[in-house]
Amino acid sequence: MKMKNCTAIVTGGASGLGEATVRRIIGAGGNAGILDLDETRGQALVDELGDKVTFFKTNVTDTPSVTAAVNGTAAKYGGLHIAVNCAGLGIPMKVLSKKGPLPIEKFELVIRVNLIGTMNVMRLAAEKMTENTPAADNEKGVIINTSSTAAYDGQIGQAAYASSKAAIIGLTLPVAREFADYGIRVMTIAPGLFDTPILDAIPPEFKQALADSVPFPKRLGYPDEFAMLVEQIVGNPMFNGETIRLDGCIRMAAK
Repeated sequence: MKMKNCTAIVTGGASGLGEATVRRIIGAGGNAGILDLDETRGQALVDELGDKVTFFKTNVTDTPSVTAAVNGTAAKYGGLHIAVNCAGLGIPMKVLSKKGPLPIEKFELVIRVNLIGTMNVMRLAAEKMTENTPAADNEKGVIINTSSTAAYDGQIGQAAYASSKAAIIGLTLPVAREFADYGIRVMTIAPGLFDTPILDAIPPEFKQALADSVPFPKRLGYPDEFAMLVEQIVGNPMFNGETIRLDGCIRMAAK
């Protein structure tokens, strides 16, 4: 499958890794539905990129919201071939702190957005993909999820985030095996430290320290390098049921 003439949905598509993925899809000749909560940024991308993109204000944990975005994208562009899950939430929180044990509601929120939100989009996108006419190898679609190196090297304060991202890795193979009967591939990318807007709030010296911690290349990843891997996964039918670390060989310290 190639991105050209294909239609994708990208959650978290209004910024960061998701935005880079949207731009890569459009640059390759595809169409994209941007699923995000940020209406201002989403509309700005529509104004910039034109009719090849459509914005849907979407809460990935809300089934009617995701269904409307999936159906709306497919209706406008004539089908759905690619789904990329980039939406996520990371709130540093210790299990035990001076204030007492972690409020379980905060833990549940991270799990709900990162894990349940990913599954919600997967299941609804896959249903729509089954309607496609099979391409080469009887392929009907590709789903790409976003985990994190935190799934492998979770730091203190990342219990909720790391476990949610590890669970995404855990569902990759069984869902890929299940969806094989439908001609739909499932892959996961586990990115390391990338230069996204979430890092804009930290002091420059701390941001540089993060970059210096990457073995090679000794810098933060560029969002388009994530998007490049998305395109490579879409184009190579043997990528299926696997998680790829995209992290410059970094292994995170305990804190």
